[in-house]
Amino acid sequence: MISRIDLRGDVLPEGAALRDLLPRAEFDVEAALETVRPICEDVRHRGSAAVIEWGEKFDGVRIASVRVPAEALSRALAELDPAVRAALEESIRRARLVHREQRRTTHTTQVVPGGTVTEKWVPVERVGLYVPGGRSVYPSSVVMNVVPAQEAGVEGVAVASPPQKDFDGLPHPTILAACALLGVDEVYAAGGAQAVAMFAYGTEDCSPVNLVTGPGNIYVAAAKRLLKGRIGIDAEAGPTEIAILADATADPVHVAADLISQAEHDPMAAAVLVTDSEELAAATEAELVPQVAATKHIADRVEPALAGRQSAIVLVSSVEDGLKVVDAYGAEHLEIQTADAAAVADRVRNAGAIFVGPWSPVSLGDYCAGSNHVLPTGGCACHSSGLSVQSFLRGIHIVDYTRDALAEVTHHVVTLAEAEDLPAHGAALKARFAEGELDEHRGWKVPQQ
Repeated sequence: MISRIDLRGDVLPEGAALRDLLPRAEFDVEAALETVRPICEDVRHRGSAAVIEWGEKFDGVRIASVRVPAEALSRALAELDPAVRAALEESIRRARLVHREQRRTTHTTQVVPGGTVTEKWVPVERVGLYVPGGRSVYPSSVVMNVVPAQEAGVEGVAVASPPQKDFDGLPHPTILAACALLGVDEVYAAGGAQAVAMFAYGTEDCSPVNLVTGPGNIYVAAAKRLLKGRIGIDAEAGPTEIAILADATADPVHVAADLISQAEHDPMAAAVLVTDSEELAAATEAELVPQVAATKHIADRVEPALAGRQSAIVLVSSVEDGLKVVDAYGAEHLEIQTADAAAVADRVRNAGAIFVGPWSPVSLGDYCAGSNHVLPTGGCACHSSGLSVQSFLRGIHIVDYTRDALAEVTHHVVTLAEAEDLPAHGAALKARFAEGELDEHRGWKVPQQ
């Protein structure tokens, strides 16, 4: 059901050599670019008509209008199961607590008397938030995208999610209800590359945005890559993944359950156990059998995900070596189920999010931990962060120098400008002072023109 990779005994390689030994899903965004390019160009030139036609082709339903009417949002919220509403409200409450604390404040540094640099954090004006459809329904992704945008102070928030044949071309009603709970009234029945292009170029129904965030399939990722620059993006999200670093103290029932919890997303989902315990590896393999048999989505998702090249049990000689492996892997979700898990977790360098001990499973983070579940995949955790309030903010430096403060540093600027053979840079400062004016503090004299 799941393969093994044995890295015990020998000294572990480093860097790319170690990464090449680890399981990983194939996710060729570059190849998908040629598929999405004509879609994006069509939306650029024909607007909403193109979005509707591509939606009919890919989602199997033709809609009259891309914009979801306000009454559909109100109706979805009114008809939402009370238990689901309560769970979403608690998810929103906890996410707001965490994300509100992330908001940076304006800070001014006095560099010299009369010279300051202020860093001001300004939200982007308008964002497009993508919520996947397809195999599953993700109202939690509405929460994870909208809450940080709102807490950052973004004024224009638009959500797109694919039209659903079963719901007369509207996005799933639970997604619409989540939007209504969050006060988002600009929602579009648009999916895939055409939704990203709609956000990037704008249509007669949707004004263009500055930034697009949210997970999606390979075509969403390819459209993001194609249109990056015209729009900002959070990341090119690939198949979801879990890595578990565990020793003999871990419970194989928990480990197996957590591996399956990610495998049920997609046949390309990655489930990786890294352990120094042969006993735990064997017990986990044995435990997977009954748990897989008892779950849903077995044949189309769970079994192919666990059996795929992207999933494995990786045996290592020690927890120390296990740390090297998970750092090389850079998991989207990393669970630490070892003795003294908090101390081990503190040593991890590369992960989208870290879940410490047996009572902090990834599923908690997916919904109600307060953390964000939009995280880097495919090893991108080695250089990228998950979605946060900072994703929606731009730091702007404000430089404010007095005449005396500029005079005091002019000789350094002129020297560096001349060292770079850019004399006009220095001349721009010298032009502000009278000929022969002396900076007594530095003993530097503005040369006569």
